[in-house]
Amino acid sequence: MIEKNKRIIIGADHLGMNLKNELRDYLKEKGYEVIDIGVNSEDPVNYPDIAVALAEQISQGKYDRGILVCGTGIGMAITANKIPGVRAAVIHDPYSAERARASNDAQVAAFGSLVIGPSTAKKNLDIWLESEFAGGRSQAKVDLINALDQKRK
Repeated sequence: MIEKNKRIIIGADHLGMNLKNELRDYLKEKGYEVIDIGVNSEDPVNYPDIAVALAEQISQGKYDRGILVCGTGIGMAITANKIPGVRAAVIHDPYSAERARASNDAQVAAFGSLVIGPSTAKKNLDIWLESEFAGGRSQAKVDLINALDQKRK
């Protein structure tokens, strides 16, 4: 059985499909169990549908981490952040990958397939997966974010 933190849910719109597939395969090679919620077609889709489906799984505690891919990553992150209990961050560089976890305890990484290539995405994904929430001064800030979620449930 694969450990809970080795289970990842991943989804993309049509613009992010190819990068999603590369990241999915990369994670499987590294021993992760990856649940792919699509898409698997270049037919246009509305990215909010994918982001909500993934974020709800994170919010319900079914997965500790999730990955979303669209053209920029921005729309996916904005949408995922609408689901209470979810913190999604756009990750395009090593520093934001590390800080998304260490400072913000982000469970969802959003990538832009039109912004970064597969090699950079994989490097940043590794950093994000290896980083943990640092707590400390950031704990109070994350607690405030969580309190906002509780008020809106």
